[in-house]
Amino acid sequence: MTSLLTRLLGRSPHTEHLTFTVYSRAQCCCCHKVLDLLREYQRQFRFAIEEVDIDGDPELVTRYDTEVPVVAVNGKVRFRGVVNRTLLDRLLRGESRNRQAPAGETG
Repeated sequence: MTSLLTRLLGRSPHTEHLTFTVYSRAQCCCCHKVLDLLREYQRQFRFAIEEVDIDGDPELVTRYDTEVPVVAVNGKVRFRGVVNRTLLDRLLRGESRNRQAPAGETG
């Protein structure tokens, strides 16, 4: 209902302040699926996506070796291995509500 109302009013959710960092590997099919899912949501919510190949950094390999894809939102790890659509939707809608324009502003 909220997304329908948002589309009807012509307003996009306010989540431009979010950056999703996806720690991944080049030949990882799960990583590609997560990136595709995030890009799907990015069209509506307009957040930034950064992709980091962990194989280029030995410290990241040590940290995330068998857990990729790992998704951090503004630096905080939120998902490991898979992205739960329901939790992602809740996170984005919650962030959108928290960033609504102050009273008196139009959006």
